[in-house]
Amino acid sequence: MADAARARKVADRIKVLVAANLEPIVKDPDLGFVTITDVRVTGDLQHASVFYTVFGDEAQRARTAALLEKNRGRLRSFVGGQIQIRLTPSLEFIADAIPETAAHLEELLQVARQHDEQVAATASGAAYAGDADPYKHSEDPDADELAAGEPGAGEPGADEPADLPDDASRR
Repeated sequence: MADAARARKVADRIKVLVAANLEPIVKDPDLGFVTITDVRVTGDLQHASVFYTVFGDEAQRARTAALLEKNRGRLRSFVGGQIQIRLTPSLEFIADAIPETAAHLEELLQVARQHDEQVAATASGAAYAGDADPYKHSEDPDADELAAGEPGAGEPGADEPADLPDDASRR
């Protein structure tokens, strides 16, 4: 079993080879505008999953998938001659779902923007249910200080030590 670093290197090399030589090997005008997005190789270097995207409609994607499947052996022979490892990995072409996922995320973001606009429109004409400042304030400034937790009369201040029990002062 090969280590993960070697599997990554083989995957990167397969990605470059397939991307650069796809059109000269397939030689078919029905082949769409293909982008190789990723290649993943198993740890034993026996199988490579080649992820690709196709620019175009659903019919173009179907024609491209059929052409890649038809020419899989020729592409594997070419890759095997270039990477020169003991066993050439089998190739599996998988249509990548990146464009569909990106379109779905864009739709979700648009819905979120619409909800944000609705909330902002509702909030712009909103008024407080009660007073603008719901907290009670007294007229005595000392009472406000006591309510805020500041030291007042009869309480130990920040510079005065608190009364400790006799046991704690002996330690």
